[in-house]
Amino acid sequence: MKLHVGYELVYECVQPTPMMLMLNTHFSHVKEVLSPDLLTVNPSVPITQYRDGFGNLCSRLVAPQGRVSFSTSAVLEVSSEPERRPPFTEQHPVEALPNDSLVFLLGSRYCETDLLSEFAWQTFGKLPLGRVRVEAICDYVHQHIEFGYDFARPTKTAWQAWQERKGVCRDFAHLAVALCRAMNIPARYCTGYISDVGVPPPYSAMDFAAWFEAYVGGCWQMFDPRNNVPRIGRVLMARGRDAADVAISNAFGPTQLLKFAVVCEAV
Repeated sequence: MKLHVGYELVYECVQPTPMMLMLNTHFSHVKEVLSPDLLTVNPSVPITQYRDGFGNLCSRLVAPQGRVSFSTSAVLEVSSEPERRPPFTEQHPVEALPNDSLVFLLGSRYCETDLLSEFAWQTFGKLPLGRVRVEAICDYVHQHIEFGYDFARPTKTAWQAWQERKGVCRDFAHLAVALCRAMNIPARYCTGYISDVGVPPPYSAMDFAAWFEAYVGGCWQMFDPRNNVPRIGRVLMARGRDAADVAISNAFGPTQLLKFAVVCEAV
């Protein structure tokens, strides 16, 4: 299946403003790319790129004073079948985990494992280890949080989402990540595109989305507590400890977002 992805973001800058952007598809999709997602900036300015400590492609630039737009359009060849997980389900003890997974056991800016640890063990501690436990966490988060765009708040943490029981997809992901880490399961936050292919109407607005990956069965496996069902057409952009590591833009000066439009559709 051919999947068209892209966006247009327009900002107003009151002065020349350094920015860091994370707006490209992840290199793990390289074999699926039919038309690459080259970042276009209008007005044109020099861009440099680098990979951060998590392997995400980041762009650096100085946005000029006034309006500046960032856009791209790409086509990928993706599976037309719903997502499937590998058959491996076991959970490794902490002492047997790979070194590079250990950072995803620790608390982070939006995932306060210390505040949620007691609840996590009381609620999930008697369940089988591994993927069964992760799936139970996803079921709980899916049922516990009410979804709504009006509930979005850039400072909301997993603890606050748990208390308020309202949020957007990043809040679902943050809470599930924090609960997994509290249960000694490495979990990392993911962001990217998600399509509505195969989903019955009414369709949601096309948008970037958040989910997470847990290290079970000797590999990283994808989980989506917001939707909690297999989807068709999910495209990863970035991974990190939480949303602070994978923000689509960081501006080092006063800016205002004027337009936010995302495309993720079958063609």
